[in-house]
Amino acid sequence: MSAIVEPMSPKKALIMETMMDENDQQDKMKIQDDESLREEQLLESNLGSSVGGENELEPVLQEPKLYIICPGRSDLVLCEPFISTPKDCLFTLKEASKYKLKFSFIVSNNGVSGLKYINTTWKSGVRVDKTQVMLGNFEPREDPYVYELEEDVTPSGVFARGVYTTRTQVIDEKERSYMDIKYYFDIQKQWPNQSS
Repeated sequence: MSAIVEPMSPKKALIMETMMDENDQQDKMKIQDDESLREEQLLESNLGSSVGGENELEPVLQEPKLYIICPGRSDLVLCEPFISTPKDCLFTLKEASKYKLKFSFIVSNNGVSGLKYINTTWKSGVRVDKTQVMLGNFEPREDPYVYELEEDVTPSGVFARGVYTTRTQVIDEKERSYMDIKYYFDIQKQWPNQSS
């Protein structure tokens, strides 16, 4: 069998050529649309990573310090690293004495949202106090932030005296920990001598 090829009329050839040109134009437009879409997706992904994406810098709290301020006494400053054991308490407080806690820290890299302080205290393995305080939101800066809590009073009486264990945490709303320290302190009837 042989194929019969009819000669193409000039009108038919023009129609075929026009159809091929339209197909080429559609292909070119599709390629341009695909390229535009890729550029748009790339732009969106770059914007997404700079506004809360994976490449966002984690906030850093530098030089976190906890101060225990008692009127008429030298301030006690706790900053990591330190070693504290029940036999080697970091400090002694007098029963029924007033005190305040104060924090200082420097924020770098990125802002911190929903920063809170959690302080849990035990005596003889029994939790006797748990305090949570919302500190707030903090932007990066070179100067330290200082946050002072309200004044409180140490417990008093025979059963209040002795060794306490405390865990102090500073975390943000995403549960990232910036300070997590455990230390021991003592409550006694009198202040220790300040000869040292």
